[in-house]
Amino acid sequence: MSFSDVFKTLDWDSVSLSIYSKTTADVERALSKKKLDLEDFKALISPSAESYIEQMAQQSYALTRQRFGFNINFYIPLYLSNLCANACTYCGFSMENKIKRKTLNSTEIDDEISAIKAMNFDSVLLVTGEHETKVGMNYFRQVLPQIKSQFSYLAMEVQPLDQHEYQELKTLGLDAVMVYQETYHPSTYAKHHLRGNKQDFYYRLETPDRLAKAGIDKIGLGALIGLEEWRADCFFTAAHLQYLERHYWQTRYSISFPRLRPCEGALQPKSVMTDKQLVQLICAYRLFNHEVELSISTREQASFRDNILPLGVTHISAASKTQPGGYANVEVELEQFSISDERSAFDVAQAVKNKGYEVVWTDWHQAYSGSSTA
Repeated sequence: MSFSDVFKTLDWDSVSLSIYSKTTADVERALSKKKLDLEDFKALISPSAESYIEQMAQQSYALTRQRFGFNINFYIPLYLSNLCANACTYCGFSMENKIKRKTLNSTEIDDEISAIKAMNFDSVLLVTGEHETKVGMNYFRQVLPQIKSQFSYLAMEVQPLDQHEYQELKTLGLDAVMVYQETYHPSTYAKHHLRGNKQDFYYRLETPDRLAKAGIDKIGLGALIGLEEWRADCFFTAAHLQYLERHYWQTRYSISFPRLRPCEGALQPKSVMTDKQLVQLICAYRLFNHEVELSISTREQASFRDNILPLGVTHISAASKTQPGGYANVEVELEQFSISDERSAFDVAQAVKNKGYEVVWTDWHQAYSGSSTA
């Protein structure tokens, strides 16, 4: 069994209609419960809940502090390559975009590591375009040991792989994998993935199952907000999370909230999410699931990121560069997308401290387990 079996029992239009049919009574019922189900989650992301955001925020704050204390974990993306064999309408790395292509070699990776370590980071997210031949397992076998030797926690956001490949990468130091479905609407997914292996909707959908079976410590989920109606996409993300936690309880999970950002190709969002609605969504996820980690990237503006820290967020990136070699040698034309929060890691850390929170550079889950090599 995989999540695909559950997914096929859910109808997108019925889910969307159900969300928009939720009433204020449904919202109040959800807010009165200690343990929420998916129907409650629908209510909390519905238009009827928008007038309850303050109450949602207060409850989200209390639940987050109870579970995570006043800690905010810092991570940074390390872009290894912008080579890609997929044509995707929303991504600056799409094979059809006329940009310079670059894959970092060992020396260039060392330069990036030095620049990142100088900023105090100890948790890194490796990112590549999806190119199975030139940036696939052979490349990962070469670079993971080199990078893991310098960082306590190593995550990846690359093309989906088979279970045995994830098991091998785990032996090389891999701790976490972020694999976003982009959209859970199959026909919309097909519309935006025009060429390449990423066209396989169900192989991607079943990737978290393979990751959990491979024993990966943490799996990151999410939808690219804007490709489809955001409320329905985020409901399917919540349903996916619920399935995974029930079947693979030993794995940790995180959710990210990437909103479409400007990039080469300039796709306009089909569904626009306001800042207020993003706050509503973050709080809804926290009320629905007290354990899941919630991550906000530098896609969002600095003032917005600072203000939502109390509302459920546990992980943030800082000083991000979205091009290969961007920390040691900035080349803007290689960017995957534009960022909004351009502050230094020091400035972001200081802003977090000014809000009364502790900056956590090292993932203490791995530190306590004794598996850290840093």
